Amino acid sequence: MMQRPPLAAVAALSAAALGYELLLLRLFAIIQWHHFAYLAISVALLGIGAAGTFVTLARRPLLAAYPGSFALAAAAFAVAAVGCFTAAERVPFNALEIVWNPAQFIGLAAIYVLLLIPFFCAATALCIAYSAFGKHIAQLYGADILGAGLGSLGLLAVLFFLHPADALRVICALGLAAAALAAWPTARRWAAVLALAALAGPWLLPAPALELLASDYKDLSQALRVKGAHVVAQRASPLGVVTAVASPLAPLRHAPGLSLNAAVGPPPQLGLFVDGQAAGAVTRHDGSTAPLAYLRDTTSALPYRLLDRPHVLVLGAGAGGDVLQALVHGAQRVDAVELDAQIAALVQEDLAEFSGRPYSARGVHLHIAEARGFVAAGRDSYDLIQVAMLDSSGSSAAGLGSLNESHLYTVEALESYLQRLAPGGLLAFTRWVSLPPRDSLRLFATTRAALERRGVADPGRSLAMIRSWSTSTLLVRNGAFSAAEISALRGFCRLRSFDIVHVDGIVANEANTFNLLERDDFFSGTQALLGRERMNFVERYKFDLTPATDDRPYFFHFFRWHTLPELLALRSRGGLPPLDWGYLVLVMALVQAVVVSLLLILLPLALSGTRQAFAAAPAKLRRRVPGYFLALGLGFMAIEIPLLQRFGLFLSHPLYAAAIVLSAFLVFAGLGARFSARLAPAARWPFAAIAVTAGVYALLLPSLLAEAMGLAHGWKILLTMLLIAPLAFWLGMPFPLGLAVRLRLGGGDAAGDAARHPLGLCRGAAAGGGPLRTCRLAVPCGAWALKGLCIFMRYPERGGCILLSTRLCSSALAARISEEEIKRFSQG
Repeated sequence: MMQRPPLAAVAALSAAALGYELLLLRLFAIIQWHHFAYLAISVALLGIGAAGTFVTLARRPLLAAYPGSFALAAAAFAVAAVGCFTAAERVPFNALEIVWNPAQFIGLAAIYVLLLIPFFCAATALCIAYSAFGKHIAQLYGADILGAGLGSLGLLAVLFFLHPADALRVICALGLAAAALAAWPTARRWAAVLALAALAGPWLLPAPALELLASDYKDLSQALRVKGAHVVAQRASPLGVVTAVASPLAPLRHAPGLSLNAAVGPPPQLGLFVDGQAAGAVTRHDGSTAPLAYLRDTTSALPYRLLDRPHVLVLGAGAGGDVLQALVHGAQRVDAVELDAQIAALVQEDLAEFSGRPYSARGVHLHIAEARGFVAAGRDSYDLIQVAMLDSSGSSAAGLGSLNESHLYTVEALESYLQRLAPGGLLAFTRWVSLPPRDSLRLFATTRAALERRGVADPGRSLAMIRSWSTSTLLVRNGAFSAAEISALRGFCRLRSFDIVHVDGIVANEANTFNLLERDDFFSGTQALLGRERMNFVERYKFDLTPATDDRPYFFHFFRWHTLPELLALRSRGGLPPLDWGYLVLVMALVQAVVVSLLLILLPLALSGTRQAFAAAPAKLRRRVPGYFLALGLGFMAIEIPLLQRFGLFLSHPLYAAAIVLSAFLVFAGLGARFSARLAPAARWPFAAIAVTAGVYALLLPSLLAEAMGLAHGWKILLTMLLIAPLAFWLGMPFPLGLAVRLRLGGGDAAGDAARHPLGLCRGAAAGGGPLRTCRLAVPCGAWALKGLCIFMRYPERGGCILLSTRLCSSALAARISEEEIKRFSQG
C-alpha cells in the first residue's frame, strides 16, 4: 500500500463534489423552483453519511483493493453526476400537486435517492482515503476541505462562461481526473485511460443528454406550448438563465394593472423569463412615446400623477418597462438599477433593434448593482423610488416564492429607501392582487413598521394604496399626503375605475366601488393594521402578515400551520388552493431525510457488529464519542447556514454567498485542520475560541455588514473572507482532533475512523437534515431563534460538552476527555 496519502486526488474529488452540490442549486432553480436548493444540500450530506456506513461495513475489502477502490469510486461519481441528474429531471414530479396527490411522494423520493448516489460515490472514495491513511488525518482533512473551498469558487467562475447544463461536463471531467491521480502511482496504464477520459469524454456527450427539462408548470414551459412560440435570445450567468420568447400567432400582452377603461393596449412584446419564471416583457420601442400611452393607465402610474418631472430611481429595472413608464411621464432623470448584467445586455444588445435600447435613452442611467447596496452607497435624493414587480402572477398565487429570501421588502430595506427620498418624495410598490390578500397587506404592515422606526407618529397619513382587478400599488410619502394630493389620487382612480384601498380620511363606502369583492379584505385589513388592535388582527388572520425583516427575510412566506386543516378540508370539495406549498415540500423533504438517514446510516450499523468496535472502551467514552461527532455535524451546519443567509444580503445574491462563504469557510477550516496536527489531541482551547468568536459575531456582525453595504463588490468579497477566516479556522480543528483522540483510544487498527463507528457516520446523519431543519426553524422564527443561549451541560467527573447557540452559531459540542484518562485507557 502507498505510504503517501493521495492529497491531490482528495482535493480534486472534493472540489468536484462541492462544485456539483452548488451546481444542483442552479440546475434545480431552472427545472423546478428555488426551495429545491435545500434538498440538494440535504442529499449531499446524506450521501456522505451513507458512504460512511458503507465503508464501515466493507472496510477490509475496500482497503485491500486500494488505490483501485478509490479510483473506481471517484470515476463512479463522475459518471453518476451526469447520469443521475439526467434521470432525476425525467422523474414525473410536480411540487404543486404534492399536498393533494400522494403519488408525488414517490417522485420526490426517487429524485432524492438518485441525487444521493453521486455524493455517496464521492464520499466513499474520501472515506477510503481516510481509512487507508489514518495517521495523516490532518493532511487529508486539510486537502479535502481546501479542495472543496476551491471547488465552490471554481464553479462560480465556470458559470460565467458556460451554461449550467454544460458545467456538468466540468464536474464529470474533474471526477475522472481525481480517479486518474489516485491510480497513477500503482496502475499507470489505467490512470492514463482515466486521464484521457477526463480530457475528452465529458465533451463528447451529446447535447440532448444534457438538455434541461423544466417542469411543465413553469412559465417558460407554458409559453412555449403556444403554437409558433420560440426562443429568440438567451443568456446565462451564475444569477440565472435569461430567455426571451416571441409568440407571433398568440401575441404576448404584458401590462400589469392596466385599467379596463384604457383606450389602447401595449405594442408588440417579447416575453422575458429568468430560470423559466416570467420576469416581465421587452416592449417594442422606436423612440416615440405615443405607442406607450397605455403605461399612463396602470396602477403603477399613480405616483407620476402626484409628481412633476421627478428624479426617479427604479430598483429591479429588468426588461425596462418601469424605465419606459418614467420616460412617458416626463421624468427628468432615471437611475435604473439591475442586478443581472445579462438581462440588461440581452435587452440592450441582443434585442436592440426591437427594444430601442431603453437604457440608452436620454436621461436614463443604468447601474449594474444590487438594490440595497446601491441605495446604501449613493448620496442622491430622489423624488420617486419605484420598486419593480419582479415575479409573475402565477408564481405569486401559487406561493412558489414562499422560501425565497427577499431583502427588497424588509423593514430595514424600506427604512433605507425612505432615507433617500427628497422632501415630499414617494416610494412606490406594485404587487399582484391575490385573494385573500397576502403580500399587499404584509407590505402595508412592513411599511408601517418602517415608518414607526423613523419616528412617524401617524403612519396612516403617509400611506396610500389603490387596486385594480389585477394589481395593487402602495405609495409611501416622505411626509403626510396633502389634501390636493389626495384629491388628485381620487380623480386618477375614478377615471380608470381603480379602487381606493387607503388614504388618510377614507370611509368604508369609498372603497370597493369598481372591482367589486364580496368581502373587501383589502380595506378592512389596512384599517386593522393601522388600528390599535393590529397585533390581534395579525394573530387571527389566516395568513402570516408579520413584517419582514433582514433577520427573517421570507416576505413571500404566508403559511400558518393552524390554517392547514381548513385548507385540506377544501380538498374534498375540489377547492384546494395552491398556497405556499413550497414550505410544505420543505417539511415533507425533512421527514424524508430523517427516514433515509435511519435506513442508510444508522440502521445498517445497528444490525451489524460495528458496535463491538467500541466495546472495550469505558461506558463514558462510548457515550461521549457519538455525541461529539453528532454535535459537530449539527453545529457546523447551524453556523454555516445562518452565515449564508446573512451574507446573501451583503453579497447581493444567494449563489454568490454560497460560493464565497463556503469557499472561505472550507479553505480556512482546512488550514485549521492542518494546524490541528500540531496540537495535543485533548486540546480544549479551540472550542473556547469558537465560542468567543461566535459570540462576538453575534453582537457585531449585523451592524458591521449594514455599515459596509455601500462598498464595491470586490471589497465586499475581501471583507467577507476576512470576517469568516478566524471562525472557520477554529472550526476546522474539532473534527481532526476528535479523530486523533479516537486513534489513540483504538490503537493502530482505528486509523480509519473517519468512516468507522460513530465518527463521520454520526456527523453525516446529523447534518443530513441540517439544512432542512435550520431552514424549517429560520422561516417561522428567524435567525434570532438561534441566538442567546449558552448552555453548559456537564457529564460526571471530568467529562462534559459545550452547547453554544447564537445568531451565527447554534451549537459546537466538544467532548472533554482529559489527557490522563486517554493515557489510562490506552495503557490498560
